[in-house]
Amino acid sequence: MADEHETEFDTITHEILTSYATFDSTQRIGESFLPSRQKIVDILDQIRQLLFPGFFGLKGLSQENIKFHVGNLIARLAEALGEQIFHCLCYAEQADSTPCRKRANRLARQFLAGVPQLRELLTLDAQAAYDGDPAAKSVAEVVYSYPGYYAVVVYRIAHALLLLDVPLMPRIMTEHAHSATGTDIHPGARIGRRFFIDHATGVVIGETTEIGDNVKIYQGVTLGARSFPKDESGRVKKGLKRHPTIGNGVTIYANATILGGHTVVEDGAVIGGNATIFGTHVVIGAGAKIGSNTFINHSVQPGAIVIAHEPAMRTRQGNNGGK
Repeated sequence: MADEHETEFDTITHEILTSYATFDSTQRIGESFLPSRQKIVDILDQIRQLLFPGFFGLKGLSQENIKFHVGNLIARLAEALGEQIFHCLCYAEQADSTPCRKRANRLARQFLAGVPQLRELLTLDAQAAYDGDPAAKSVAEVVYSYPGYYAVVVYRIAHALLLLDVPLMPRIMTEHAHSATGTDIHPGARIGRRFFIDHATGVVIGETTEIGDNVKIYQGVTLGARSFPKDESGRVKKGLKRHPTIGNGVTIYANATILGGHTVVEDGAVIGGNATIFGTHVVIGAGAKIGSNTFINHSVQPGAIVIAHEPAMRTRQGNNGGK
């Protein structure tokens, strides 16, 4: 019986090894190893401690011990972040380890040097959430508990790393936030100051989306692509502008869908819940108001108000029990 099982296991082993050779892109045998997803999540937690001292991590901070705490945290982060960036660079470039490691450590230091600017952006985002949500009791409540704000924090960190040309890690970070909050923000999106996502769940913001300052969006909003142009071999072309541009001061209510790389929502427009906007070179003019349940595939003039015809309600007498 043992020999029979060994023969069966040998056959299974052979078939699995054959599949490794057949589907080469989904195995990494004999190649440099990938970064650790768990260590990258741990790095996110440490960065958040640096961004929001006293909220996360060590409590009881004071003016006497803060310098020691921050210095120690920076030293640990520089080492951990440099190590994971190193694996991301080698994964992407198959680079020689010595120059790759030096570059990784340099990028880690560059990122840490940008923390004050990140704090400025995130402070404005937290204030926007507090100002825009009547249920928020304090900025501290936003920082400590709002899932939409956490998604924005992770996006800002990931985007900063993407601007430093760190591969893979930014996407790992935003996909972690996606899993934790239900909010999917691609690290390549460009988002302005004082950005607020209310309720968060189901929000999708695509890679080439551009969002101005003072924008507020609600749950279920999709800023997506209308179509995916393909090359001669039938593969989707990369790097094209395929997601919408949202101007300053725009409000987009729950479950609205705005698609297309040439779709532009200009400053101050208001998009109602469940509205769908897509098309070629569609422009929603400045100050326009798009009502709930509208379907738009053409441009809307500045200041316009677009509403859907409401269905008529009709009431008739029931059968009164069949009598």
